[in-house]
Amino acid sequence: MQINLNELTIKKAHEALVKKEITARELAEAVLKCALEKNGEINAYLEIYDDVLAQADLAQKMIDGGKATELTGIPFAIKDNILIKGRKATAASEILLGYVAPYDATAIKKLKEAGAVFVGRANMDEFAMGGSTENSAYGVTKNPHDITRVSGGSSGGSAAALAMGGALAALGSDTGGSVRQPASFCGVVGLKPTYGSVSRYGLIAMGSSLDQIGPVAKTVEDAEIIFRVISGYDEMDSTSSPEGARTYADLTRNNAEGKITIGVPRDFLSDGLDTEVMTNFETSLGVLRDLGYVIREVALPNIKYSLSVYYIIMFAEASTNLARFDGIRYGFSEEGGDTITSYMKTRGEGFGKEARRRIMLGTYVLSSGYYDAYYNKAGALRSLIIKDFENAFREVDAIVTPTSPVPAFKIGEKINDPLAMYLADIFTVPVNLAGVPAVSVPSGKNKDGLPLGLQIIAPLFGEETLFSIGKRFEAVSKN
Repeated sequence: MQINLNELTIKKAHEALVKKEITARELAEAVLKCALEKNGEINAYLEIYDDVLAQADLAQKMIDGGKATELTGIPFAIKDNILIKGRKATAASEILLGYVAPYDATAIKKLKEAGAVFVGRANMDEFAMGGSTENSAYGVTKNPHDITRVSGGSSGGSAAALAMGGALAALGSDTGGSVRQPASFCGVVGLKPTYGSVSRYGLIAMGSSLDQIGPVAKTVEDAEIIFRVISGYDEMDSTSSPEGARTYADLTRNNAEGKITIGVPRDFLSDGLDTEVMTNFETSLGVLRDLGYVIREVALPNIKYSLSVYYIIMFAEASTNLARFDGIRYGFSEEGGDTITSYMKTRGEGFGKEARRRIMLGTYVLSSGYYDAYYNKAGALRSLIIKDFENAFREVDAIVTPTSPVPAFKIGEKINDPLAMYLADIFTVPVNLAGVPAVSVPSGKNKDGLPLGLQIIAPLFGEETLFSIGKRFEAVSKN
């Protein structure tokens, strides 16, 4: 069987492996060849592992022994902030130069048990701080659809690795859209699960109340397969929800097909939205109507404050989480005349520009005299945004928006304008603030051939609703 990586999904690869039409080594060789050929130009991987074929051989033993899972032998790209025991993990920052993970993240442990093959660690914005992967200490990741444009961020390397054929699946992390937005830019599927449904143990933290590990995949079905493996309660993660221990079947909603109601927050779809993105979104709504879904407007009155709330909370949590990286115990260290000077030089030179900006702003909003004025008010508004979603989901089963207000932008276009970069997160950050799940599904391309995405949002632990709507939309929109 000839391996066509462009058309191969997890489901198809699994069937071919079980039927002995291909071997795990042959699949790994095809993916590895593509990754090595294209990575020099795309820069999706910071490191391609030298034991990929050996991993594939172990997967083949599982297949031959009749112990294969749907992910056995499937090549994965892993974002550089998710720990794999014995592998480097830098979060694309010089401050963690040379750091080797001493343990596996829970999501990685589950993938290993399933027999997945890790191709390498994927590039990202430093400590997941950014929406373009231009903030990596190791260079920008280019978009495989147009190398003059960004791949999105912060999980840009994961999405690009998949889109260029250098993996069949990937893991990323999503703090404010960091799985969904690059998935949209690169024409793949990105799932941000319910907060607490996938363990954060072994994820290098940026915003602890916002971060969530999620899959990047070619299809909604593939994302579903990965989610089923990596989700579940974990006692090693204090933010892991016991609800996450429910079986996949328990997540099924009882709404009959054709009677599901989908909400559209029209008031939120106004300023700054690219004309072609809006046209594509209206076309997507037409597709959903044709599938039998009821489309109605829904009110989210406080969602307009989401960006301000998100960045205050995220800055504060990032400044706290990154305080531990001082160059004393591990990572980059710059010698100075005394301990204080060494500490300041290490953090000043080890962190990149965007990381320093967020650390300083986060420290400011948490400082005496400003804590109540900024952080406490942001927390209060977050509660209102959560309430808005709760009220909306009493009226509708899902909510849809474009994933991003713009298609992939030019490399360098927004890097010197942080506010413009932050505005690109307008549709994704409310999801993280509310903790609800959302998926970005490819919805077409603009006149320049750049991928666009539709974001589908569901209530807490409503991943099955996302999969149901997403798979039906995907099947029709691809025809």
